Amino acid sequence: MLEKTGKISEVREKVREWKKQGLTVGLVPTMGYLHEGHASLVDKAVSMCDRVVVSDFVNPTQFGPNEDLESYPRDFAHDCELLEAHGASLVFHPEVEEMYEEDAATFVEIQNDMPRQLCGQTRPIHFRGVCTVVSKLFNIVTPDYAFFGQKDAQQLAIIRKMVRDMSYGIEIVGCPIVREEDGLAKSSRNTYLSPEERQAALCLWRAVRLGEKLVAEGVTSAKEVLAQMTAEIEKEPLAKIDYVSAVSNHDMMPVDEIKEDTLVAMAVYIGKTRLIDNFII
Repeated sequence: MLEKTGKISEVREKVREWKKQGLTVGLVPTMGYLHEGHASLVDKAVSMCDRVVVSDFVNPTQFGPNEDLESYPRDFAHDCELLEAHGASLVFHPEVEEMYEEDAATFVEIQNDMPRQLCGQTRPIHFRGVCTVVSKLFNIVTPDYAFFGQKDAQQLAIIRKMVRDMSYGIEIVGCPIVREEDGLAKSSRNTYLSPEERQAALCLWRAVRLGEKLVAEGVTSAKEVLAQMTAEIEKEPLAKIDYVSAVSNHDMMPVDEIKEDTLVAMAVYIGKTRLIDNFII
């Protein structure tokens, strides 16, 4: 039976009970509007942990001005149905006021170039907000494991770095991208797409497949792979590229040669909707 609470104190009390029983606790941080990608994270958590907490919170500190905070899709009733079906133990669904005091002035931020690459180039405060809310969730839930999707590869790398730097003692588990039948990466923002835009969005998947094919054929020049992927996306009139980049999956810094542990990532606007995708060597 899925338990629900919006109170930090109740989450802490429940986790204390579990840990007194010697149970392991997993955390799946989400912003709600859950889909099969989130379900795969919950499934992995359930397979590894005795109890699983899922946070369902649209975090305002990771949205910049003129981003989609107010319009971000929400459906808590559906989220609970999915979580119940996949065996989550507790959903934490706080109000903003529960997570952030009115005079809150403390942030967690990585002070190197990792957050300034890729998505950070056009979303300069995004990863400060991500690190802050994830840090708070770690402090509230005190999980043994936390589960994040590989679609947000930069976020995953940054969270791993934060956990090491802050000595959290939490094992971070990355989980594979889950895709629609036609290849589009699952995303809560896919709901913004019109039917025409939904079809146009497949240019990201075509670019991923092309990049993987080139690397499999032995192409190691990042410049060549990125040029061909860019050209593939540019065939789609509704697509506007934010970036197509090859970086080290460890520190997010650009690379010239594609080799083991290279992340090839992209962000593309389809109409007004910004979508991301990637693959890792």
